[in-house]
Amino acid sequence: MDFTNILSPSSSCEVKSGCYSVFTLVNIVKKLVTIVKATGFCSLANRVDHERIRDVGPDRAASEWLLRCGALVRYHGQERWQKDYNHLPTGPLDKYKIQAIDATDSCIMSIGFDHMGLQHVEKIRLCKCHYIEDDCLERLSQLENLQKSMLEMEIISCGNVTDKGVIALHHLRNLKYLFLSDLPGIKEKEKIVQVFKTSLPSLELKLDLK
Repeated sequence: MDFTNILSPSSSCEVKSGCYSVFTLVNIVKKLVTIVKATGFCSLANRVDHERIRDVGPDRAASEWLLRCGALVRYHGQERWQKDYNHLPTGPLDKYKIQAIDATDSCIMSIGFDHMGLQHVEKIRLCKCHYIEDDCLERLSQLENLQKSMLEMEIISCGNVTDKGVIALHHLRNLKYLFLSDLPGIKEKEKIVQVFKTSLPSLELKLDLK
């Protein structure tokens, strides 16, 4: 995690001889404590309960994980996005199959991806997901179920994603649409274009990168 912005004194703080003022140091400590607490909460929210997955099925368990982390899910046959953990639908466990995931501003991270044993997901949106890194995309790309079902993917403003993670997505062999935007970790746009052009010639690849 990048602490550069936290450790840089603001213009309103008095700094003498290159040293932080007591006021500035106190604020830095407070911010670091907040980050540690948030990271701890996110790790807890991403914890995988394999017995729960066996008991209620992958779609229900994944729904609980995603909503717990602040993401949304949409089920096959429904237009409404499910966003309230306390109002997850009840009924037969095999009735609600996740078709789309919107993880905007969520805290999903790699340790929670054991929940992704899903067979019907067609679209995933990762936007402002601070804990999404290359290994997350690599894990997604290696899941056989997703290789079959995934049709659309959007990755936006995920600062820890680099060329390596994006290129791994070429294993999603049925992917029809990929949108990449505001990804400062991407350094070789032309290489990415060439990889997908070769491996997924029917893919609609849209780039909004600097």
